[in-house]
Amino acid sequence: MAGVNKVILVGHLGRDPETKTSQTGTAICRFSLATTEKWNGEEKTEWHNVTTFGKLAEVASKYLAKGSQVYIEGRIQTRKWTGKDGQERAATEVVAGSLQFLAGRKGGDKPAGANPKPVKDDDPFSGDFGPPPTDDDMPF
Repeated sequence: MAGVNKVILVGHLGRDPETKTSQTGTAICRFSLATTEKWNGEEKTEWHNVTTFGKLAEVASKYLAKGSQVYIEGRIQTRKWTGKDGQERAATEVVAGSLQFLAGRKGGDKPAGANPKPVKDDDPFSGDFGPPPTDDDMPF
């Protein structure tokens, strides 16, 4: 039986999204997402690095901002690369296959012009999330 790699997160962006275009022209958008749990009167916040590609990256870049609340479905991915200094590096991130805007950064409003329906990649779990990153594409 094949394994399952699926993540569902609801949280707020910790910073404005950062967007680049790969050498092949694919949009890559990254942002941090905070999820907070309350348990026994205490709060615990986890920070997640989220990456989107292609049209989903373009939508995220256009409509998301620090403080925006979003629902994300995706998969966990660990990528490795060699930095410009020759050092091996690794990062674990959530590669989003779909997202839905829940609230804007202030006052609970959705971003202006945002689509209330989920925004999805064509086939988010096909394993094709754009070309493999090069050292110039990663990290921000």
